[in-house]
Amino acid sequence: MTITAAADGSALGNPGPAGWAWYIDENTWRAGGWPHGTNNQGELMAVLDLLRSTAHRSEEPLKILCDSQYVINCLTKWMPGWKRKGWRKADGKPVLNVDLLKDLDAALKGRNVGFEWVKGHAGHPLNEAADDRARAVATAYQRGGRSIPSGPGFPGERPADANGQDAEDSVGQVPAGGTAQAQAAPSRTDRAPQTDHARQADRAPQSRQTSQGAAQTPQASSGTRTVDEAEPDLFSVLEEDLRGSVTEQDPVATVTALEKRLLEPAVRSDLGEVARILHPDFEEIGSSGRTWSRDEMLLALADEDHEPVDMTPLSAACVNESTILLQYRTRSAGKAVLRSSLWVLAPGAPNGGSTAAQGTWRLRFHQGTAE
Repeated sequence: MTITAAADGSALGNPGPAGWAWYIDENTWRAGGWPHGTNNQGELMAVLDLLRSTAHRSEEPLKILCDSQYVINCLTKWMPGWKRKGWRKADGKPVLNVDLLKDLDAALKGRNVGFEWVKGHAGHPLNEAADDRARAVATAYQRGGRSIPSGPGFPGERPADANGQDAEDSVGQVPAGGTAQAQAAPSRTDRAPQTDHARQADRAPQSRQTSQGAAQTPQASSGTRTVDEAEPDLFSVLEEDLRGSVTEQDPVATVTALEKRLLEPAVRSDLGEVARILHPDFEEIGSSGRTWSRDEMLLALADEDHEPVDMTPLSAACVNESTILLQYRTRSAGKAVLRSSLWVLAPGAPNGGSTAAQGTWRLRFHQGTAE
């Protein structure tokens, strides 16, 4: 029987307070996180913990639903080449998040694992449930690390991982480089890898990919922490920085901040973050004249080395209460480009407690013209 689960990660600020979660049903899920981490680290850790938690049922196929093409590409496309090169990319630079990737490489051996990409924040019940829990952990760490909601785990899983680490520590384990400043954080503070970058290529999106390997079964890491019933409901908080309430903040300031966020190398290399910002019907006319769909843009960003970009806002106009036209200039690698972006206020995601009046600002159309 195939085990089907969603895995997701969240980081407030990226990097910042971070959470991860995998979800099968209300009685079978787990979440964890760190005081400081990235979205990519959360996405990878969610998959790693799911693999460890189901290791005692390794003979059964495992189907992982994931809204991060970064994770899927890492585990099904790029990792074999990185291993051959001594965990270095084609340009000779070291692979980032390498500690998590090495653990994932070991955990995948002997497993029949299929990955399926799902659109984030599009109402998929398993993806939404995993996202809720990952974001709840990140929010809990942001509030001081109290009452981390970790979940019941997987029935029959082993109480410790292959390193013999106590279950409670493994749930909140800080990724290398994370800082254990929060009250409930464990003492491990190894050096952390950063978000990885890829190179540019044009190819069609794939919705499902599979990774299999030789027999080796890692032991499971597990554990639970009880939620303080006096704490507020962490699953009802709004999504960080991506939901702009027109009643609580200036919508022009909101979309300008989101536009700047899209230009940050760490965000552009994180497809989960970009997918949350781009409208499902996003289109772009690039400075070369090429048109891009949302899926084509996500795939291009996944394979691109991202350079710092300077942004100079030029103008912003509220076309109506749910549409804003933003114009600005960017400079990167000695080139200047005039850009126009059309932002629309989409209805709030059904799981976040958002109303249609609050909604989520998303980028619907973008055009760049080289100066």
